Amino acid sequence: MSDVLEQQRTEEELTLGAPWDVVVWDDPVNLMTYVTWVFRTHFGYPPPIAERLMMQVHTAGSAVVATGSREAMERHVEAMHGYGLLATLRPADT
Repeated sequence: MSDVLEQQRTEEELTLGAPWDVVVWDDPVNLMTYVTWVFRTHFGYPPPIAERLMMQVHTAGSAVVATGSREAMERHVEAMHGYGLLATLRPADT
């Protein structure tokens, strides 16, 4: 069974490409409430998840806020920049 799942995963990667992460970085400008609002508004996260991600950004310096195809994650990075947040794109850990 695991061979079938591995083959399916490989086929998905060939179709979609390897997954990418959107990383949001801490900055001295944006309020924590604003960052939480952005995560709720843009990604549709419920308050507990948005607050947990915001706290990770605040305390650890960054957080992965989304993972998916490179094209979709590039759009999220651009959106984060539009909200005034520092965000980058990186290959996801698989």
